[in-house]
Amino acid sequence: MESYWGGLSGLTYDAQRDRFYSISDDRSQNAPARFYQLQIQPRGDRLTNAQVRFLHSQVLAQDDQTPFAPNTVDPEGIVLTPSNTLWISSEGIAPDGILPFVREFSLPGQPLASLPIPQHYWPQPDWGVGDNLGFESLTLTPSGQFLVTAVENALIQDGPKAAVGQSSPARLLVFDLARQRVAGEYVYHTDPVVVPPNPANGFSAAGLVELLALDDDRFLALERMFAQGSRGMPGNNGMTVRLYEIDRRAATDVQVIDSLAGSALDNVIPVEKQLVLDLTTLGIPLSNLEGMALGPKLGDGRRSLLLISDDNFGGGEFTQILLFAINE
Repeated sequence: MESYWGGLSGLTYDAQRDRFYSISDDRSQNAPARFYQLQIQPRGDRLTNAQVRFLHSQVLAQDDQTPFAPNTVDPEGIVLTPSNTLWISSEGIAPDGILPFVREFSLPGQPLASLPIPQHYWPQPDWGVGDNLGFESLTLTPSGQFLVTAVENALIQDGPKAAVGQSSPARLLVFDLARQRVAGEYVYHTDPVVVPPNPANGFSAAGLVELLALDDDRFLALERMFAQGSRGMPGNNGMTVRLYEIDRRAATDVQVIDSLAGSALDNVIPVEKQLVLDLTTLGIPLSNLEGMALGPKLGDGRRSLLLISDDNFGGGEFTQILLFAINE
């Protein structure tokens, strides 16, 4: 299984065992859908390759105890619960009509429960999640009451995808775990693509790729933008990554609105969004960062925050882990 290491799209920390779990976004193509156990042990306030160690790979089972068949799942988010289970989100595979999901698994990878996904997310030709733009993120609030995910860009019926000069009205989806139902939905306006691709008709994308709950209402939100062939970024690889703090308290609950197209957004208050860090200011090449988790305390007593990247299994990216310190 180690030969298919990669695709690290989500990250969560197990303080009891001092290890991290990272979901691979392999669609069961290289190997069955799985998550990894890692040891990431900073020394002081520094992290080197020698302090990151692969421990184990765990296959995810379906209800019939078989692994997911190729191209039936796209795992992206992962979060550990206080009862030592894992919630995992899948983007689904929209062109094939495969629904996104949020499901609970045991640490040995056995399915335990699933949450109801509103029908306006179900993929159809002109409706639902866009291709590869579903539930990229997942977080559990510290109270344990709410599990929160979001689509990377707008649902097809809600508006356009992010592009150069154009943001996208994504939806933040909040589940009440005690009641096993949706507690609210809120609009999150993504950033547009920061710089145009080169050539102008080259590939570009931007979107919300991870969330980390600070409390029941406030979250860190990770946005990633890419423009093929663009220059001027650290490493000249076209990648821009920004970290925001967002707040849903004053936002409009849109869970009863199936489509946000046209004038539907006129009276909708989106989540409040404030820039915390533009990672391009770090002056280092950035990879396809998609995972984010709080880790152990550092030597000076501050809490660690780790970001991890999806290398796309050799698709021109590399696995990157960035360590930050935060004041609580």
